[in-house]
Amino acid sequence: MACLAPTAWAAGAAFPVDGKPIRIVVGFTAGGGTDAQARIVAKHLGEVLGTPVLVDNRPGASTMLAASEVARALPDGHTLLYAPSSTMAQNPHTFAKVPYDPFKDFTPISLGGRGPLVLSISSGVPVANVAELVAYVKARPGQTSYASFGAGTSSHIYGEAFVRKAGIDSVHVPYKGGSDAAKDLMAGRVPFMFDSASSAVIAASSGKVRILAVAAEQRIPALPDVPTLSEQGFTGLDLPSWLGFYGPAGMAAPTVQRLNAALAQVLALPEVRKFYRDGGYEAGANSPEAFAQLTRRTYEQWGAMVRQVGLQAAQ
Repeated sequence: MACLAPTAWAAGAAFPVDGKPIRIVVGFTAGGGTDAQARIVAKHLGEVLGTPVLVDNRPGASTMLAASEVARALPDGHTLLYAPSSTMAQNPHTFAKVPYDPFKDFTPISLGGRGPLVLSISSGVPVANVAELVAYVKARPGQTSYASFGAGTSSHIYGEAFVRKAGIDSVHVPYKGGSDAAKDLMAGRVPFMFDSASSAVIAASSGKVRILAVAAEQRIPALPDVPTLSEQGFTGLDLPSWLGFYGPAGMAAPTVQRLNAALAQVLALPEVRKFYRDGGYEAGANSPEAFAQLTRRTYEQWGAMVRQVGLQAAQ
């Protein structure tokens, strides 16, 4: 792995450093699904490593602020990034200026969990499946809209790809984040959106939102009765969606392996697995090498999707 070159930080240095906390930087506000996952991992990671582990929320710019913070940090293992796949695999394709290189500025440490986007509708929309939603929108050309987390986000790309594949005319309404979009979906101001599984599960429990499909290769344990888009005839809309842990470039191999082993131990805990599963995710670690390969593969897949949809990079 290029990030573990001979110039790696203090190859012989002890990790963790006594008395120095580990910081997990998250590109979302406190209280959201990603933040909650980071906090339960931080709690148990601190116990495994015997040092305090804190969560540092740095929301903004589609997680690019958080990523930049970690890219600039000392590569001693005490600053980590917990980020969705969009940070490394999608932002470089959808923004004209990304303040980091996803492959040169970070050390992949481990996958954290997998969780797809889902197609959600406001409960007032009188449809029971994807085919009926398409028919509903086709009967109202240009009169319906779909929400997204923001222009160029995975929610937007999925929405645009779905609209094109279905041959429907629906207006994109970008929001400043997933929570704002979900609120308007629940209020019935927009009829449908592609939402994160974790957010959609919570919204559906209120009775104000229904989940029509999962954008994944197979159904997920949190929603066993919800079919995939492919099952309903809409193929090619099941790109990988996950969250994982990175450090700055130049981390020493022993530090990476220590963190990887500790994260694998934490993510295998029944309490942690249940927490992820209840939010629509499957917790699970992999090796640094496998995670680097997953990052590269997902980057290439999202690039192909962005080109297919024809989105212009946001300035």
